[in-house]
Formats: sequence, structure tokens, C-alpha cells
Amino acid sequence: MIFVGEGALLWRAVQHTLDSGLAVDLVCGPAAARTARPDVPFLAATDVNTVAAELAAACTDGLVWSVNNRMIFRAPVLSTGLRILNVHHGPLPAYRGLPEVALVYAMLRGEREFSATLHQVDEGIDTGRTLAAEPYPIGPNDPYHVVLRRGLQTCHHLFERCLSLAAADPEWIGEPTPPMGADGGYFGRQALIRLPEHRSNPNFGRATDLGFLAGYLPELAAALA
Repeated sequence: MIFVGEGALLWRAVQHTLDSGLAVDLVCGPAAARTARPDVPFLAATDVNTVAAELAAACTDGLVWSVNNRMIFRAPVLSTGLRILNVHHGPLPAYRGLPEVALVYAMLRGEREFSATLHQVDEGIDTGRTLAAEPYPIGPNDPYHVVLRRGLQTCHHLFERCLSLAAADPEWIGEPTPPMGADGGYFGRQALIRLPEHRSNPNFGRATDLGFLAGYLPELAAALA
């Protein structure tokens, strides 16, 4: 199997896969995501679609995991026959798009629950079939940095729970998972730019309290500055 993404969440997933006795054929991500692990082949790319042929050639089981991945899969990869599963931090379809932005809006709306969702990637953005979800609570006084850390832990736990299921059955259709959220919404760059408009919201302070995570979320921190 292949992994696409970056950061600690990606490499925790890779390590868990190796610890489970499963093969990791390749990790693909921005050059900065490369680690010093010589036992894990790494392919640097800023657009995963430009290396579609390399991914198809390297993958031995037809399975690609997208973990903490900001690159969007398009036709070059989607036409290879690879099955791509994305771990999305947010309930679908209610909170599509950039997870760190969607979480701010969820807290502004007073949501008391968020979730990690595993879905199969299709031509849209976070629109593919939902395979599994794992909710977690948002306390009424929790600041953003506490909730985000809880969410990342939930994302990893969801990956651990689903890894063996997806690896054992290429046709795995997932668990019965009803859509979360009535109408859905997309939280991308425009939603990020509009965040300062919500300063009068009584939840704004805790929903934008990045704490020690500010350095890891430069775009969000800049939008709130």
C-alpha cells in the first residue's frame, strides 16, 4: 500500500502499518515530509497527479491511504484503478474542505461533537462514499488547540481500526455510517479569509485559541492576526 500526505499523523500511520506486519510500498508527499527512514521509499511531489504512473507501478495491493494530505486527487490518479481512502478530520458531508478551518466554524456554531471520517476518494472534494466515522466531544469551554489535538488522536484511532479491514478486503464497503450534518458545507480558502468577520461571535475566543499550535497552522494564524 501507498501513503500520501505529510506530518506526524502520516508517519504514525506508516509506523502502525509496519508494526502490523503490512507492507508500505511508498510514501508520497512534499519534499519537507521526507524522513530519515531508509526502509521506507519516499517520492517527493507537490502535485500527486503528476506522479500517477509512479504510484500505480509501486503499489502492490491497489490501496492508497491519504493521511493529513492537502493534495487533491484528480483524473491522472483516479484513472489508475487504485483505491484511495482518505482520513478526513470532520464529519461528512457537513464539514468538507480544510479540516483546521472547518473545526473553527464548528466551534463558532457551538457544535458539541465533531468526528474523524474515512471515505473513498472520488472526483469531488470529500464527497466520496463514507466508510467509517468516529465522533468525539467538544466541551463547552474547550479551546481550539485542545479540540484539534483530540481530533488528531481520533483520526489516528480511526485509521488503526480500519487498516486491517481495508487491507484484508479490496472491496470493503465500510461500516453503516449515516451522513453527519443536514446540508453540508465546504470550508476552504474563502471560509478562511472570512473568519475575522465572526469576531462578534461569543465563541470566537476559544474557537480561535490556537495556543502552541499557532506555529503549525501559519495560514490560520495569519488569517486571525
